[in-house]
Amino acid sequence: MLRIHKLVSTSLGIGYIGKGGGTVAAVAVCLCLYAAQWAGGSQLVLWLPIITLLLTGVGVWSATEVEPLWGKDDKKVVIDEVAGMCISMLFIPVTLQYLCAGLVLFRFFDIAKPLFIRRLERVGGGLGVMLDDVLAGVYANVVLQILLYYKIF
Repeated sequence: MLRIHKLVSTSLGIGYIGKGGGTVAAVAVCLCLYAAQWAGGSQLVLWLPIITLLLTGVGVWSATEVEPLWGKDDKKVVIDEVAGMCISMLFIPVTLQYLCAGLVLFRFFDIAKPLFIRRLERVGGGLGVMLDDVLAGVYANVVLQILLYYKIF
């Protein structure tokens, strides 16, 4: 079972890249969303919230399970970036412009950790690992919703 948690927490091994693994994981989400948009069109709007909720829940579980092995919020654990990037794109049109804006905004909020994001890292276990990226995704989504509302793109 630990192998499965390693596979999930590293997002199919992306976390083993090392430095920059979080960004690679977020870019992978963008590529998957872009490909899914082409394959399923409007159905992505229906499935993304469910997929995001499942990824977040499984991410909390897997991050909790690998923490005793790797330590608190190890750089190999990138499932939090995957879930956060998915949250960034909830109810946003999957276009190249919005994907790029979402990626930049999410990584900004995830790295800079403004507006109470850093405080969430203090929460223990996998929940703490996931919460800061969830909030970064929420902030990125709010900015994207504003851009969408004012038809910036």
